[in-house]
Amino acid sequence: MSSGRAPRATTARAPRPEPAPATTQSGGRQRSTKQARAIETALGAADGFRTAHELFTEFRAAGERIGLTTVYRHLTLLADTDRADVVHTADGEAQYRLCGPRDSENPDEHHHHVVCRVCGRSVEVSGPEVEAWAERVATAAGYTDITHTVELFGLCPQHSPATTRSRKRKPRP
Repeated sequence: MSSGRAPRATTARAPRPEPAPATTQSGGRQRSTKQARAIETALGAADGFRTAHELFTEFRAAGERIGLTTVYRHLTLLADTDRADVVHTADGEAQYRLCGPRDSENPDEHHHHVVCRVCGRSVEVSGPEVEAWAERVATAAGYTDITHTVELFGLCPQHSPATTRSRKRKPRP
């Protein structure tokens, strides 16, 4: 259920403390709500990045009583606690995706995404070469405490031309 607009990457955030449960109340207390669980479940079931409006529309069509503001608020909380990744469409609309499970040996490992420009389907990928390049370039410029975001956009196998798919399947000599 993509809006047809290609997402673009946001600015990376510095590492954050452990993720908070569902919703933060005033005073920093946290609580879990039916709406928050529904948003996380729907986002977790999605095959790619989703906008708040897309999720809201699905909830309303299913008869769920949830406000658009609640959807936005919880998606923002998920992103702020590093439980969801965010990319923006060309016109600035935020799209969200739950982060995959963290590697227990490397819980702070940084990852990137390959995102389909047609349907928004995404795959998490690691890029040690990108990490080394970013550190090298920043250090050469005199910068420290570096963060970055790299997102790759293309066509998923379902939306790639048939000639491209068949060419990729052939083993190289």
